[in-house]
Amino acid sequence: MTGTTADRTRVRPARRGAPGASRRLIYLTLTAVAFFSAVPLYYSVVVASRDNAALAEVPPPLVPGGNFFANVARVFDTVPFGLALGNSVLVSGSIALSVMFFSTLAGFAFAKLRFRGRNILLLLTVATMMVPAQLGIIPLYMIMVKLEWTGTMYALIVPAMVSAFGVFFMTQYLSRALPTELLEAGRVDGCSTWGLFWHVVIPVARPAAAVLGMLTFMSAWNDYFWPLVVLTPENPTVQVALSTLAAGYVNDYVLGLTGTALGTLPLVIVFALLGKQIIGGIMQGAVKG
Repeated sequence: MTGTTADRTRVRPARRGAPGASRRLIYLTLTAVAFFSAVPLYYSVVVASRDNAALAEVPPPLVPGGNFFANVARVFDTVPFGLALGNSVLVSGSIALSVMFFSTLAGFAFAKLRFRGRNILLLLTVATMMVPAQLGIIPLYMIMVKLEWTGTMYALIVPAMVSAFGVFFMTQYLSRALPTELLEAGRVDGCSTWGLFWHVVIPVARPAAAVLGMLTFMSAWNDYFWPLVVLTPENPTVQVALSTLAAGYVNDYVLGLTGTALGTLPLVIVFALLGKQIIGGIMQGAVKG
């Protein structure tokens, strides 16, 4: 018995040390992933601050030069980049807000309300995710022509105001994070279904809605094909403007990477802002058991 107890005592320190080693390995892995993810963005800034001759240097330059603002001025002189940034902010922000609202509303209905045909409607909604978006380009463009929305931001915002992924995502989240007892307590206090949505569902759904909004904003910002089809070169989004910068008989890589760096900056800002909102939403929307 004494020997067995001594053996157990000797084994325990090894078990305690294992989580620490695992934690260090996780931190090292995350640091490596963050480093290799940031290298392309940093090199874009380096090239954007130099001229085309720097691309042929061996070894390549690793320190930013002094031509960044001159290259930025060339970008704004070549394409209406300021208008493109404004259009992308308007479109991406509007789509993100509408998807967050309508997806949370539909997710609440599918997760917690009981009505006939609920499972079938949710199944049909999820099934639309398996249809390639390219199949709907022609009929969608015909609708935009009928509505006389071609060349306007309405053609980008209205068709994307709700997404099947957002509805499914919020349905799954609310079915687990929103206690039914909390809704029943609200009904006992005389709260209507709409009141429950505003005062109970939205605070609980805030963390998932922030994640959904961030993903939707990034997807709308990076969308290229549909804006290229429905917009004019005089009224572009960022991605269409960047394709114009890359067009020509001779590719000006410095000009293209300068525009890419400018177009990526708003995404970094949105990611940083919504990252704080996600943490704050988790703390404020948590329900104590």
